[in-house]
Amino acid sequence: MALFRKFFFKKPPDGVLLITDNIYVFDHCFSLEALEEDRFEAHTRGIATHLLEDFHDHSFMVANFGTRTEESHIYRILSEYGMTVLDYPGHYEGCPLLTMEMVHCILKSSESWLSLGQHNLLIMHCEQGCWPILAFMLAALLLYLGHYSDEHKTLEMLYKQSSLQLLEMFSPLNPMPSQMRYLRYISMRNVMPEWPPADRALTLDCLILRMIPDFHSQGGFCPILRIYGPDPLMPHDQSPKVLFSTPKSSNLVRFNSQADELVKINLQCHVQGDVVLECSNMYEDLDREEMVFRIMFNTAFIRSNILMLNRDEIDMLWNAKDEFPKDFRAESL
Repeated sequence: MALFRKFFFKKPPDGVLLITDNIYVFDHCFSLEALEEDRFEAHTRGIATHLLEDFHDHSFMVANFGTRTEESHIYRILSEYGMTVLDYPGHYEGCPLLTMEMVHCILKSSESWLSLGQHNLLIMHCEQGCWPILAFMLAALLLYLGHYSDEHKTLEMLYKQSSLQLLEMFSPLNPMPSQMRYLRYISMRNVMPEWPPADRALTLDCLILRMIPDFHSQGGFCPILRIYGPDPLMPHDQSPKVLFSTPKSSNLVRFNSQADELVKINLQCHVQGDVVLECSNMYEDLDREEMVFRIMFNTAFIRSNILMLNRDEIDMLWNAKDEFPKDFRAESL
């Protein structure tokens, strides 16, 4: 693993990989094999013992990304060894990203912990299924701390530390376009007077699709849209909600041929903060649908109230790129 070898000062303890400086990752996060609970506990306790032996005068903070709402298994285990464990979500509305507020919180706390001295170690961990968010947060941290400056190369380099099969197993859509968008948000801290900027309330009037995809060789597709995010009209409740969903019984549900070239879908949807927009294809029976693409963005970084994306900037099904014309555009106004 060239990324890790670049920073090796000494062989790390068994069970963890050194990323840079005092940042480590549990090595089983890179594995396709899921450890059963008893085996996971024994494995984790063994790692903790090695860490305390090799770094007896150090302090440990563990950032864990998972899907549980209750206290995580690794929190219970490592707390017994005097380690500080912080549990974070493993996704945001199914997208392997976190809100900009949460990302900022993790980056700041990690930076503060590491800045206290060389005796403070940060160890990253993810539960089964959360490898994509761990890779993103590692890339975000390396950019934030100034170890790297190229967002795409940093994220791609981290994903290459494990097999593509691991990413595809846990993410039916390629998450890298939306993750790249958020990494660029992080890099903008160097050129913005206030970072992250305050959330802006916007109204998505419509979604325009130019040069629509040929989904499953049907000569077009039948788009269904859903938009998730906090409700701007409920400022005291920041939990994500369904802000828009195409009514299946309406005349908005219709097949759009590639001959149309342009499809305009009216939304009139109020959004603010972190937003997930999903576009699915509805089958003729109106019961089955399949995801076509997904976009996650933060309204604070939208300029001129327009979001314009090409086919390389949307999350789509693996190996579905050829279904989208090269001139495909998704524009939200």
